[in-house]
Amino acid sequence: MVTLKSKVISICFILILFSFSILNGMVDDWGRLSGGFSNLFIFFSESLWPPSWSVIEPQVYPVCTTYPLFDFTCSTAWIGMSETIKIAFVSTIFGSIISLPISILASRNLSSLGVSYFARILLAAARSLPSIIWAIFFVILVGFGPLSGVLAMTIYTVGYLGKLQYESIEGMNSIPLESARSMGLSKIEIATGVVIPEMANNLISQMIFMFEYNVRHGTVIGIVGAGGIGYYINLYLKFLQYDKVISYLIIIFIVVLIIDFLSISARSYFNEEGDISKPSWWDVLPFSFLKNPE
Repeated sequence: MVTLKSKVISICFILILFSFSILNGMVDDWGRLSGGFSNLFIFFSESLWPPSWSVIEPQVYPVCTTYPLFDFTCSTAWIGMSETIKIAFVSTIFGSIISLPISILASRNLSSLGVSYFARILLAAARSLPSIIWAIFFVILVGFGPLSGVLAMTIYTVGYLGKLQYESIEGMNSIPLESARSMGLSKIEIATGVVIPEMANNLISQMIFMFEYNVRHGTVIGIVGAGGIGYYINLYLKFLQYDKVISYLIIIFIVVLIIDFLSISARSYFNEEGDISKPSWWDVLPFSFLKNPE
């Protein structure tokens, strides 16, 4: 007798073989992989390492007037990273406000099929292009700077977050909706008085996740001139100063780790499962398995 486990294993094996066959058709010369690791080692040892931490030193111009202990706030790393976080925060707030009514219209348990599919087309159009393409578009429209980044990330946030929201709304318990309809409430009253309070935890958790997502992807849009730390990365890439580029990448990595942890902690407050405890710093370390069980 064929069990479910054997079916899953067979399907996975077939998919892996099929994927390798597709990959083999796209790669014309597998021999190029032979020198890849040696080239990486040479590039890393000669160009990337050690990092140049001059990126956290204050800029020569404009003159830094901050107290010497905090003069790092005048560095390009601090200015670029803080601008990236600001872009992510503003675009997440604006995108959440815009996406919520559209996601309510896109939910099939709240709207007619015609309205639902029209709203879904709008959300699909917003997320069909990556944020960096939207950034190029807005740089052409409004010029270089963080305004282009905010507009680009807001549009992408509307599409991405809207999809998460309407899928959550469609998955909610139908009993409150049926009760509201039997009471004669209008669609607006159902949305504001039933759906949003019922789904508040999920909606807030998704918004926090979206902020975390925007911080990670906001580091890229600066490459095309839409503000953030990506501008400085692109600048030093053009001058082949890879030791400074790796310094920015390390800073981004550390900031993303911190935001990931804070995001997990914040989302735990809005998790309805009572058996999920908030993580500690020790839990996110690679050697957390050394921790003594309680």
